[in-house]
Amino acid sequence: MCGEKSVLFCGWLAWCRFRVVIPLRDKRLPTIIGALDRAFRLLGGAPTYALTDNEKTVTERHIAALPVRNPKIVSAAVYYGVTIATCVPFDPESKGGSEATVKIAKADLVPSEANLRDEYDSWEALESACVAFMDKVNNRVHTVTRRRPVDMLAEEQAKLHRIPQEPYTVAFGESRSVSWSSTIQFRGARYSVPHTLCDSRVWVRLSGDVLVIVHVGDDGPTEVARHLVVHAGQASIVDAHYPERKDPTDRQPKATNRHEEAFLAIGEGAKTWLVEAATVGARQIEPTMAQAVELCAATDRTRVDEALGLAGLAGRFGIDDLNSILTTTRREPRRANPAHSLQNGTRAWSQLGQPQSDHRPNNPNPSLNGNGNGGQP
Repeated sequence: MCGEKSVLFCGWLAWCRFRVVIPLRDKRLPTIIGALDRAFRLLGGAPTYALTDNEKTVTERHIAALPVRNPKIVSAAVYYGVTIATCVPFDPESKGGSEATVKIAKADLVPSEANLRDEYDSWEALESACVAFMDKVNNRVHTVTRRRPVDMLAEEQAKLHRIPQEPYTVAFGESRSVSWSSTIQFRGARYSVPHTLCDSRVWVRLSGDVLVIVHVGDDGPTEVARHLVVHAGQASIVDAHYPERKDPTDRQPKATNRHEEAFLAIGEGAKTWLVEAATVGARQIEPTMAQAVELCAATDRTRVDEALGLAGLAGRFGIDDLNSILTTTRREPRRANPAHSLQNGTRAWSQLGQPQSDHRPNNPNPSLNGNGNGGQP
């Protein structure tokens, strides 16, 4: 995605074949726990067992062919009432549908020559593509069950465990409050978050030299921002976190009553005049506007609009200025009669390129060097 690495978290329920695909920015433990929480909330509950690969975030090492669990993932599993189980190494049968889910998701979501999918322009585009993928595969009839996974999920939800209302936030780091300026404070520096999170609480943690910010919403924890760590007293601001701002110096007039509406309806020249008049604090703006509307009834509206535009650009905002411009401007420009022009004619140019006759006298004693001495110096 735009040169940024991403990971697809893929999971499924074995009985109903309901699949979940969530894009992640890395495979660190807090990110995985956040993905598990979102998956459980999408499923409407948690299963008794969660079968996964032998990732370092789950299995630290093996002793006597027994997996030694990461105590942090065990703590999160206990919180959700799930028992973590890992696949047997080099045994594809224990992976089953999870491998198929990954294969299908990669074929559909990862840009390649086969699916003709372009690179994703943003992280939101990748998330939208994953949601569309889940909607497609979970609403079509499965080849084995001959039923739609979304319909079977409604039956399997009765067997799932209820999950806590609040996500497991221990691994998410420290909590921070978002200020009115859509920023948080971390170690003396300011970092921006999406403006929709103002006055809410987020979680921050360091991942190398990157600050990861997570917000816990109704759908579970979601990563909302990443910043390179800056020094105390500095700020890391992302423009995309803020709504589009209008230039305060580029304000356009907007009618608030019928008199203003009638004046602005004259044209662009009227708008220009009003903007310039308001900028310099001109006097008697309203009477001049009323006079312009009256002139439109007596003369051509286009001429009045042009006169207003000229008056605005010239800085003439008096009541009599508009009449003066209308009486001195002409609809057609005055052109000089070419018959009485003082410019030199072009008749002499007709000789250009014509052979010229040689009027020099004949030389009876031509010389090679032109000195008349037969070539002698």
